[in-house]
Amino acid sequence: MKDAVQTKTILRSLAGETLPTPPIWMMRQAGRYLPEYKATRAQAGDFLSLCYNPELAAEVTLQPIRRYGFDAAILFADILLVPQALGADLWFVTGEGPRLSTITSQSDFDVLKPVEAIHDTLNPIYETVKILRRELPAETTLIGFAGAPWTVATYMIAGQGTPDQGPAHALREGNVALFEALLERITAATIEYLSAQIEAGAEVVKIFDSWAGSLKGDAFQKYAVAPCAEITTALKARYPHIPVIGFPREAGDGYVGFHAATGVDCVALDNSVSPDWAAAHVQKHGCVQGNLASSHMVTGGQALVDETRAIVKAFSNGPHIFNLGHGITPDADPENVTLMIETVRAG
Repeated sequence: MKDAVQTKTILRSLAGETLPTPPIWMMRQAGRYLPEYKATRAQAGDFLSLCYNPELAAEVTLQPIRRYGFDAAILFADILLVPQALGADLWFVTGEGPRLSTITSQSDFDVLKPVEAIHDTLNPIYETVKILRRELPAETTLIGFAGAPWTVATYMIAGQGTPDQGPAHALREGNVALFEALLERITAATIEYLSAQIEAGAEVVKIFDSWAGSLKGDAFQKYAVAPCAEITTALKARYPHIPVIGFPREAGDGYVGFHAATGVDCVALDNSVSPDWAAAHVQKHGCVQGNLASSHMVTGGQALVDETRAIVKAFSNGPHIFNLGHGITPDADPENVTLMIETVRAG
């Protein structure tokens, strides 16, 4: 008889198995589109308080599992907790998003904490993981995550999200030594952060490089591919059986060969690439995840059904985890999530 780990569908897909029905989870599945999330966040008081409250963070992680029966739960946290743990000031402006103190000079960098100090801040996140391993259904896979070094650096350099990651590009071109030192610090911290999540019970980890697409040519190889490879190699050395998902969003042709170049077990795809193209050029090298446009979660209807079916069909000859091409948005209709799941599972 197979044990629970072997029968979890997402772990089977990540191991390279082609399943008749792809497992499903959804980026940002615990979030503002759900009324139960809004109620829990109000109880917490603010976003960061929610992230650092293990009981409430576990509760919002579990909410979409109870409602929808996804095949995986992803830890509720934020990619900017690592910069905060490294000593950056972090706060959220209502309606605008995160703000951080900036790293634009050597003196800014010099006040960052050493990597080994991050756990002082991040211990509550590991407690959330422990709670989830106890409370999740036996068939549900627990995914941990972190932001990729380039994406995290863009926020640390600019102090907020930017349309083109201009401040980060300016620093990497104007002060290579400082930029690369920052990336190295984030990379080392990410390895320790994900390792601690795995020690606490995460069964899969995902590396989100949301702004990878703004890196072109050699810069993509140097600052998106290489750090992902370094993190994956370190994690595989410590935990050989823990799968890693890489998400270099909007990488375009950079998706081709990403499995081999980084060592990840699965490449997550945004919806700017077609499923047919990705099946031919990316899936042949390993498991893929994606890639329904999140806008379908707002508009629903027959277009959602048709596109969902097309994605399932395109990826049906290889290992595939069904997901969105980016996170679900706050204006999504929860009923459209139900429709998506029913469509995938109807075959």
